[in-house]
Amino acid sequence: GGSLRAWVPGCSTGEEAYSLAIAFCEVLHRLEPPNRYTVQIFATDLDSDAIDRARTGVYPLNIRADIGEERLRRFFTEDERGFRVRSEVREKVTFAPQNVIMDPPFTRLDILSCRNMLIYMELDLQKKLLSLFHYSLRNNGFLILGGAETVGDTLRMFAPLPGKTNIYLRLDGDPHDEFRFSSAHGSQRAGFAISAVGTSGARPLVAPNFRA
Repeated sequence: GGSLRAWVPGCSTGEEAYSLAIAFCEVLHRLEPPNRYTVQIFATDLDSDAIDRARTGVYPLNIRADIGEERLRRFFTEDERGFRVRSEVREKVTFAPQNVIMDPPFTRLDILSCRNMLIYMELDLQKKLLSLFHYSLRNNGFLILGGAETVGDTLRMFAPLPGKTNIYLRLDGDPHDEFRFSSAHGSQRAGFAISAVGTSGARPLVAPNFRA
């Protein structure tokens, strides 16, 4: 009866969010008894056109080279436009436009996957977002970064897990620079919550490339 919550900021056209949903589906399928948990993945991006494309969930036929035939059969349907993610995956993802720097974040998260976005930002902004991510995650939640990204000097907030996966465990306690919303953010919270309940996205492009 539990619920798993995840957030993919900077989701672009949805591949990462759908890949995470596929990983959840595969794990839930192996649980005994099955379907004990519900999964809710929030996927956001500043680019509203990218969000619209992500919601359609249609990807070109050449994704066959990146996804095994078994996953294509199980999680996609093929039509004249390409491969479309099945409803089993789509229903787990909610797409919404968001400015991750200015808009209120999602909270009480078990997983936050932000791969290859921080590398495009200056150090001060990276630190601000890592503080925000710490605020968003539950204690012992997981932060997933890209292969070229680290949490830098914020190890008081996150502990790296063994291996080469760039997965970090959220540590308890407030970071030194505590993340706070401005009064303007507070007034935006209700409006953003409504916009985030929109149409769920459609389908994954790449197979999950991390292990936990």
